[in-house]
Amino acid sequence: MDYGALGDGTTDDSNAISNAWQGMCGEEEPATLLIPSNKIFLVKRLNLNGPCKAPNVGIKIFYVNGLTIEADGGIIDGNGSTWWEKCRTCRRPTSLRFHSCNGLTVKSLSMSNSPGAHISVNGCNGALFSHININSPPKSPNTDGFDIANSKNIVIQDSTLATGDDCIAINGGSSYINATRLFCIGGHGISIGSLGRNKSYETVEEVHVQNCSFIGTTNGARIKTWTGGSGYARKIMFEEIILQDAKNSIIIDQYYGIKTPSEKTINLNCSPFGCFNITLDQIYIVSSKSSKHVYAFCKNIVNGTIGSTVPKVSCQ
Repeated sequence: MDYGALGDGTTDDSNAISNAWQGMCGEEEPATLLIPSNKIFLVKRLNLNGPCKAPNVGIKIFYVNGLTIEADGGIIDGNGSTWWEKCRTCRRPTSLRFHSCNGLTVKSLSMSNSPGAHISVNGCNGALFSHININSPPKSPNTDGFDIANSKNIVIQDSTLATGDDCIAINGGSSYINATRLFCIGGHGISIGSLGRNKSYETVEEVHVQNCSFIGTTNGARIKTWTGGSGYARKIMFEEIILQDAKNSIIIDQYYGIKTPSEKTINLNCSPFGCFNITLDQIYIVSSKSSKHVYAFCKNIVNGTIGSTVPKVSCQ
């Protein structure tokens, strides 16, 4: 509003928002552009360009319904290498955050080198992300492609996600999440969780991952929970998955946070309470090194169904 926006829903506020962006970019200290939630802004074609002097520019979009973002060339570069080098253990900013945004559409967006996660989706109902291209080094710490929490009816499709952490992390309070036709390169694969940290109660359900490729990832399909937590992760399906040089292909880890290195390509390590109704079928995984064998481990599976699998899975 300081730059002349009226927010009446009929006046073109594009120039005011563009000028506010440039003002933020000119700051010497970390800066945030705030667009008030109690106004209606008419925006036509809007280009938000850098470079910025501000050392930390995060894009936060809160409480906006029916928003469509369709990028036309260009890239959001988080310049994360300065953060990775000086602060590997501190909490680093997310490049693009959507909070309580319903009916969201984001298309043809390219991002790289986020200090932390690239895209955060929190408290949203109904979102479509398509043709998203994320490119960060495989050793960049905690650079998740998508962090999803407390959200439902989220679709991520037709995208390439090269990261240093989870390609997609689906956290507590999330349901009806669909990921399809994705290339996950480097990083840690697609993960449910982690759930139940600090003995919390968390739930995830109705997740469908289909026709996705994991290339050079540490993990493929993964569910991870902390000991002492409660809740459930249920109605989760991974199908039509292609693995190429993935180390740990299929994992259920109910001891997350406890260092248990494993070379097992299928590792279903459930707590004494058990994992229920797990189905494994039409799985064929061999080592990319001809001299090496692949192994499976399975513990505390209750009422599970094991069909055709290579390697063979035998539960304790």
